[in-house]
Amino acid sequence: MTDTIMEHAASDLHKGEALVEMDGVGKSYGVIRALEGVNLRVGAGEVTCVLGDNGAGKSTLIKIISGLHPHTEGTLKVDGKERHFGSPRESLDAGIATVYQDLAVVGLMEVWRNFFLGSEIRKGRYPMAPLDIKGMREIADRELQKMGIFVKDINQPIGTLSGGQRQCVAIARAVYFGARVLILDEPTAALGVKQSGVVLKYTAAARDAGLGVVFITHNPHHAYLVGDHFIILKLGRRVLDKKRSEVSLEQLTTEMAGGQELAELSHELKR
Repeated sequence: MTDTIMEHAASDLHKGEALVEMDGVGKSYGVIRALEGVNLRVGAGEVTCVLGDNGAGKSTLIKIISGLHPHTEGTLKVDGKERHFGSPRESLDAGIATVYQDLAVVGLMEVWRNFFLGSEIRKGRYPMAPLDIKGMREIADRELQKMGIFVKDINQPIGTLSGGQRQCVAIARAVYFGARVLILDEPTAALGVKQSGVVLKYTAAARDAGLGVVFITHNPHHAYLVGDHFIILKLGRRVLDKKRSEVSLEQLTTEMAGGQELAELSHELKR
């Protein structure tokens, strides 16, 4: 499975090579500082997990990297060059694909239509040329099978697939269209144990194929299963930044739960 994904991964990337780097990045909305002084490095063939509760700054971080909102402080580099994205298209053109929690799929549309949503293939170069429906069906079916994703019918509405399958279709789509950095926004948040396992498996496959993965989550157990590097955000600031060899699952869970604050609360609640 991993070998087939590598057919679309950039052949000149080396494990650990910096694809995206953030140095002191911050974002302000008027007087509100949503993000402050965040450093982040996304290496090829690595999963960087960004954890935090609601309001921690995870969504703002995603929006900056994906080009939805420009940062107001610090520097953002892609392949060593400073960038200041003005739109999601600029980020996508730089090889950064974002799979949002809501997946940006149309539930009543067929699987193949969602696979090519916004990037349809036409039978000609002029804008009004008819869609190459047969070609898109064949490509979508082939690419999904390469990743080990089998659907009963490529023409079935994507809304009939399980949550885990829809996530995997979105990952396969991003890989097919040349992503070198994959941002996954809370991919397991609404899934059960089995479906979460499916998504984690394909996250690891993308990592092993040489892609740099940013795994956004509030679940330290899921993060620890696939992560190489862990960052915890709280109220827009980084409170933990450690490699896998430097932190245990217990420490990660404790920090995520509040660390010292939780200990103080526990002491106050003792009878």
